[in-house]
Amino acid sequence: MTDLTTLHVSQHPAVLHKLAVLRDEDTEPKKFREVVRELSWLLGYEALEDAKTRPLQIRTPMEEMEASELGERIGLVPILRAGLGMVDAMLELMPTAQVWHLGLFRDERTLRPVEYYNKLPDSASVDLCLILDPMLATGGSATAAIDVLKRWGAVQPVRIKLINLIAAPEGVAAVQAAHPDVEIHCAALDRGLNEKGYIMPGLGDAGDRQFGTGTTD
Repeated sequence: MTDLTTLHVSQHPAVLHKLAVLRDEDTEPKKFREVVRELSWLLGYEALEDAKTRPLQIRTPMEEMEASELGERIGLVPILRAGLGMVDAMLELMPTAQVWHLGLFRDERTLRPVEYYNKLPDSASVDLCLILDPMLATGGSATAAIDVLKRWGAVQPVRIKLINLIAAPEGVAAVQAAHPDVEIHCAALDRGLNEKGYIMPGLGDAGDRQFGTGTTD
């Protein structure tokens, strides 16, 4: 059963409009990449709503005042390769964020994730980790990524959030069962998975559609 306390599905009209463009099979890779970036910015904006700030003394052209600046160290963890398309938008929101990479691929036979690349530093150095991956399907890769981050040291008070464009109920349930402390932010919660583990209605393979490597027949 889906826990709605940690799942956040955006209802913003701009998100809904761009999601329709993203899903359309006629959307070419260049446009697809652009919309992935735009949606990532919007979802990141919503996911950072509770980020902590600290006071900052500044001077306007009129007088001095107390303003605010981001008070948390933030790390971006794109899941290779599809998560790469979400990074630039997140860096626009948080130019000082650190970016690390995790390489996970899904074994098509077992549908389980296999880790092949890990560029995390020696120890946790942030307050908030944002895992970036367009699709939350079975939840295997997301759960594995969270496992890696927690072993690395991203545990309380360090927070982890998962940012996806589209999620399946099966993936949400898997993440919530394994990591009930991790919040999930997505643009849509779809119907479910087909026999091959693809989200329905979904948008196909996000990596192939971004980089033009899928079959065209």
